[in-house]
Amino acid sequence: MSIHPIESRYGTSEMKAIWSEERKLHYLLEVEVALAKAEADLGLIPRKSADEIEKASSTVTLARVAEIEAEIHHDMMAVITAISEQIDAEIDYVHYGATSSDILDTALALQLRDSSRILASKLNRLRSVLANLADENKGRLCAARTHGQIAVPTTYGMRFAVWAMEIDRHSNRLSEARKRFEVGQMTGAVGTQAAFGKQGIEIQARTLESLALTPVEVSTQVIQRDRHAEYTMLLASIATSLEKIFTEVRTLQRSEIAEISEGFGKAQVGSSTMPHKRNPIKSEQICGLARVVRSFVLPSLENNTLWDERDLTNSSSERIIFPEATILTDHILTLSINVLGNLEFNEERIKQNLNLMRGLNMSEAVMMQLARKIGRQRAHEILRTATMKAYKRGDTISDALFKEPVIAEHFSKDQLEWMVRPENYIGTAIQQVERAVTLLRQNECQE
Repeated sequence: MSIHPIESRYGTSEMKAIWSEERKLHYLLEVEVALAKAEADLGLIPRKSADEIEKASSTVTLARVAEIEAEIHHDMMAVITAISEQIDAEIDYVHYGATSSDILDTALALQLRDSSRILASKLNRLRSVLANLADENKGRLCAARTHGQIAVPTTYGMRFAVWAMEIDRHSNRLSEARKRFEVGQMTGAVGTQAAFGKQGIEIQARTLESLALTPVEVSTQVIQRDRHAEYTMLLASIATSLEKIFTEVRTLQRSEIAEISEGFGKAQVGSSTMPHKRNPIKSEQICGLARVVRSFVLPSLENNTLWDERDLTNSSSERIIFPEATILTDHILTLSINVLGNLEFNEERIKQNLNLMRGLNMSEAVMMQLARKIGRQRAHEILRTATMKAYKRGDTISDALFKEPVIAEHFSKDQLEWMVRPENYIGTAIQQVERAVTLLRQNECQE
């Protein structure tokens, strides 16, 4: 029986597989085998015992582990017992010198590593989609908005470039942060490696080298949770950027604006009662799930305040935080790539909105030219007064301004008409987009 939406509605199969109970068991067994081999290499346990542990681990099933845990109420000990009962030898060395957290935290690092590879790939794909949109739309004029009000013109290329650079920064953050949370440990009951004796540091190094993880420099019974909080906060930051992008997509799809819209399938239904509806449901889903991802930041930070060498308060919440935050972030990245790759532009509405203010939004362009003649502050007041009158009269910008004696004294109507053309007042927008796209594509090639 399915209960959680992740089971049936959200998430990709590749990411969900990493956080499945079956894969988790695989990671735990992988760590136990790596430990046994390292100990055998250093003569701490017989080589035959390490081979037996490796062979036995290949036969352990999730069902058997669950049976044992139901009886003994200890998840890691259930795994250890399931391995041990497959070994015929009178003496076995499963889990020799380790504590549960050595195995659990190191296995978690493997999950984070494999998840990060997928997330990095999705971020790079999303960055590429946005870079292409920026390049393709670098000269597509549109109305910019500040405070929800139409401002001077911008281009769609600028919007996409801004978003692409933000995703690029997240890609860099993930790459940088991975070295801090893709770490494992073999440090024993309180971090001293006492059960391993003088070979503890070497056992840890060999075990983690075989798992392609970095050893902690020092730890208690657990790897310190600031590392994991950084991971969760990074996911929350990525999700928040996606929410920002798709809040804008939703805004621009509003009926009153209608400049862009999500792609809409031929058989897709927008509403159960209003047949005409084309709702931005994917963008809304991205925004909604971003809020869930962000909600995990607080418990992740609180998990770092454990008692002494450790307590167990982090364990229960982390069973929820890591799989859900990771799966949902991967899911909304996938949706983002899909939506942005299938955006539809309504050129007529883009032009209508650009001209909606009858050119009054171009007042800054005239002010900057007039400021050269009479000073900036005086020019601002003349333009402010003139545009406020034009709002009431319904005048166009050129008609309104030519009625102002100071403006008419310095500029002809043709000059004013040229100044208030949107295409003549986008500054370095195209050059900025081209520079950003070049940088983004260089970054793609370097990865």
